[in-house]
Amino acid sequence: MEYRRLGRTGLYVSQLCLGTMTFGGQGMWKAIGQLDIAAVEELVSTALASGVNFIDTADVYSEGQSEILLGQALKTLGVKRSDVVIASKVYGAMGKGPNDIGASRAHIMDGVAASLERLQLDYIDLYQIHANDPITPVDETLRALDDLVRQGMVRYVGVSNWQAWKIMKALGHAEHHNLARFESLQAYYTIAGRDLEREIVPLLQDQNVGLLVWSPLAGGLLSGKFGPGANGPEGARRIDFDFPPVNRDRAYACVEVMREIANAKGATVAQVALAWLLAKPWVTSVIIGAKTRDQLTDNLRSVDVALSSEDMAKLDAISSLPPEYPGWMLERQGASRLPKPFSPKP
Repeated sequence: MEYRRLGRTGLYVSQLCLGTMTFGGQGMWKAIGQLDIAAVEELVSTALASGVNFIDTADVYSEGQSEILLGQALKTLGVKRSDVVIASKVYGAMGKGPNDIGASRAHIMDGVAASLERLQLDYIDLYQIHANDPITPVDETLRALDDLVRQGMVRYVGVSNWQAWKIMKALGHAEHHNLARFESLQAYYTIAGRDLEREIVPLLQDQNVGLLVWSPLAGGLLSGKFGPGANGPEGARRIDFDFPPVNRDRAYACVEVMREIANAKGATVAQVALAWLLAKPWVTSVIIGAKTRDQLTDNLRSVDVALSSEDMAKLDAISSLPPEYPGWMLERQGASRLPKPFSPKP
């Protein structure tokens, strides 16, 4: 297992992160997973034994049950607090009141206190704003998060599912006012969904912000078990929860190339899909969720799949983004400014 710096911080996290959306199964989350405490302890134990030191949850997952089960598992397994990096998120509706949702100071302060109680922890390593709040001013959100860092309730802060312009606005505001800044972005990114590369990846690289990838197999669509005319295995998440949206023709074309590479390496299609992400220099950690120990073990083995430059070229070609403005214009205009390869005169 490789460990990578989280953004510009001194904190190192494993290249694979254990996701916990399958823990609990309350409300809408039943379609994703309904794991009880015994199953949760098995997955957490398996992940930690493989070298994973990074676990991601959220208050909204299974209406708080995911955090409760994770906290119980860590306590039962006797995990040393400094050996694990715990990430959680706030934003989603945790009640029926008008202030039980969002990125306001009120909801953030209430949310972190409740999460710490459910997790049975004194602090959260990485606390993330789970979604874009179109109402709350960015400065209100940042000042609330900065207070949590100063109080020691959280150590680092991040964001999820925000637009590039708003992330940059938040980074600029934090720098100008000397506030804790977003050190990571948690976002959807797969070989079949590379939209992130247009605006957000250049931003993350320029500002040294870490990228945590959610749904790296596109809700199971890139597992190799789906294809034209095939709905996937019984009980598959995509059958009852068709998310995130994916262009299936593009996805299946990627799967065919990944299957060819997987067969040559004695790997699975899912492992190749994960290995492709891990090979991207802007990816800090890939979040993997599972319903069973076997499924988790298969995903964990992706760190042992070495993709050659030829493999990456094939995968990049089949999954390449269609040209889009202003990208194609910027490339055309900037070509003359790029350094030319050196060619000695005869």
